[in-house]
Amino acid sequence: MRRLFALVVLLATAWPALAQDLLVPMDDRQGQHLKAYGVAYRAIAAGNEVEWLVNYRGGAFLFPANDGIEGDLRAKGILYERLSGADVAQVLGDVAAPEATSTAIRLERVPKIAVYAPLQSLPWDDAVLMALDFAEIPYTKIYDDEVLRGDLRTYDWLHLHHEDFTGQYSKFIQYQGEPWYREQKATAEQSAAAHGFDRVPDLKLAVAEAIRGWVEGGGFLFAMCSGTDTFDIALAAHTEDIVAPAYDGTPFSPGALTGLDFSRTLAFQNFTPVLNPRDSEHSDIDAGAPPPAMRNPAVDFFTLYQFNARQDPVGAMLTQDHVASVKGFLGQATAFRRDKLKPTVVVLAANPTRTDEVKYLHGQLGQGTFTFYAGHDPEDYQHFVGDPPTDLAQAPTSPGYRLILNNVLFPAARKKPQKT
Repeated sequence: MRRLFALVVLLATAWPALAQDLLVPMDDRQGQHLKAYGVAYRAIAAGNEVEWLVNYRGGAFLFPANDGIEGDLRAKGILYERLSGADVAQVLGDVAAPEATSTAIRLERVPKIAVYAPLQSLPWDDAVLMALDFAEIPYTKIYDDEVLRGDLRTYDWLHLHHEDFTGQYSKFIQYQGEPWYREQKATAEQSAAAHGFDRVPDLKLAVAEAIRGWVEGGGFLFAMCSGTDTFDIALAAHTEDIVAPAYDGTPFSPGALTGLDFSRTLAFQNFTPVLNPRDSEHSDIDAGAPPPAMRNPAVDFFTLYQFNARQDPVGAMLTQDHVASVKGFLGQATAFRRDKLKPTVVVLAANPTRTDEVKYLHGQLGQGTFTFYAGHDPEDYQHFVGDPPTDLAQAPTSPGYRLILNNVLFPAARKKPQKT
C-alpha cells in the first residue's frame, strides 16, 4: 500500500508537466513570425496535432509539448509559452467565448507544395520561394513539361512564379539584347515546338488550361505579380491572338480587343488587353498603372479585411496578421481594379484611400480555390530587374510575407477532396 500511495503521488506531481502544451503567440510580441510557420509545417508532418487559433493573439499556434517541437522552437528563436492543462483550458475557453470572433482550427495534413518556375535563373527574385526557403518548408519546382504531362495531380498547392501566361516574356522587350532574355525566349520556343505548338502563347495557354482544370478538381492555387492577371488574360483570349508580332511573329486577330471569353477566367472579367508591345501593362486589370514616381511608399498601405473566424474561417485564416494595415509594394500587377472582379470573388485586402484598388483576393472554382496577391515583394517597395533579393533574416516579422505563409498552411486545415 505504501508503494502504491507513493506511485500515485509521483504520477500526480508529474501530470502537470505531462499535460503541458506549447503556445506560440503570433501577435506583435513575436520576433520570428515567419519561422513559426515552418515549425508548424514540420510538426504536422511529424504526426502531431496542431491547432491554429485563428483571430487569437495574431493567429497563435498551439502545439503538444514534446522535445522535438520545443527544440525546433528554441533553435529558431521563436517565442513560446509552456501551458499547463488548466492554462490550455483557459486559452481554448477564451477562443470559444461567445463574444469572440476566434476559433481553433485543427491542421491535419501537410500539403505537398509545387512552385511553377523555370529552371533558368532570371534576374529577379520570387517572394514565395524566399518565404518557403526562410521558413524551411519543402517544395518542388515544376514547369511546362511537368504540368502538361499531368504531374499536378500529385500536388496539393501550387504557386505561380512571376510568369507571363500570355507568352510575351513579361513584355520586357526593352531587354531583348540581354543574354537572359534571349535564353528565355529560345527555351520557350523550343518547349513550344517540342509540345507541338507553333507559338509560345499557345504553349502557355495549354499550361494555364491544365492548371485551371487542376484547381477545379480540388487544387489550391496561389499567385503574385504577373502570375495573377496574365493567367486570366490567357484564358480569356483562348480564341484570339492578343500578342504583338514583336513577340510571336503573327498579327493580332480581329477580335483581340472584343473577342475575349470571360467564362474561362478565375477572378477577372470585362477587361481589355493592352496591345502596345512596349507598354509593360498587360491589360486594364492593374489599378497601379501610374508611374511609381506618382506613388509615395511612406503613405502607401493596404488594409486587411476582418473576418469572423466562426462564420468565415477561410477569410480569417488567409488574413491572419499582427497588424491591420500592411505597407504597399509595387509589381507588374500592383493592385487589381475592383470593377474588373467577378462577383463571386472575396476581397481580402484593399487600399483604404484608393477605393478602386484591391490588393489581395480569394475565390473558389469547383472543388479548389485560388488566391491572388498583387505586387512583387512585400519588403521591397519597387523591385527592379537585377536588384538583389530580399534578405528575410532582416525582416523575420514581415506582415506582408505572413500573408504568403498563411496560404501555404491553408490546405492543412481542409480535407483533400475525394476524387471520383
